[in-house]
Amino acid sequence: MKINNPIAVNNIPNVIKAYGKTAKKTEAVEKPGRSADKVEISSQAMDIQVAMKALAEVPEVRSEKVEAIKAQIQSGTYKPSAEDIVDKMFADLSNKKI
Repeated sequence: MKINNPIAVNNIPNVIKAYGKTAKKTEAVEKPGRSADKVEISSQAMDIQVAMKALAEVPEVRSEKVEAIKAQIQSGTYKPSAEDIVDKMFADLSNKKI
């Protein structure tokens, strides 16, 4: 942008001085005090967190028990009762949605 008016060019410092007197400087403006964000976890949530971590560390399959039953089956000593078999069959069926 080109300013051709010499009076306007000479007047720029005066305008800046006048504006500087009336304008608020951003450095001088104080911001209201802000507190830092804070998160609090209830004791119940912490208990759940500990339980979930412990559950994640437990293996899904208890390999010791599986190996013991495999050894009993191979040796011919594994003899579950008929009642246990029926209970497990019906427990599995009752968990399924039809």
